[in-house]
Amino acid sequence: MIAKTPQPPYYAVIFSSKLTDDIEGYIETADKMEQLAKKQPGYLGFESGRSSIGISVSYWKDLDAIKAWKHQMEHAQAREKGRNQWYESFFVRICKVEKEYGFER
Repeated sequence: MIAKTPQPPYYAVIFSSKLTDDIEGYIETADKMEQLAKKQPGYLGFESGRSSIGISVSYWKDLDAIKAWKHQMEHAQAREKGRNQWYESFFVRICKVEKEYGFER
């Protein structure tokens, strides 16, 4: 589903990842993190897709909201498990969205 974001400016956190072969508990944790993120102040939306690499984009009101999400305890624990078990590699990119446009039928 494509996120319904407000008018810019706002921020996007792009998380690109490649999984290891040991993904026990990964899907459940990812679902839990998405539900938890929705409850965080400043959360605006989420989009995700996976093939050989996964790309998830979360949208936030400002950099303070992103920082608070990074330091949220359960999210920090999930990140640690990701480093130790689930991810072969990952990259996080934080961008300011200054313009958006699109099309809906």
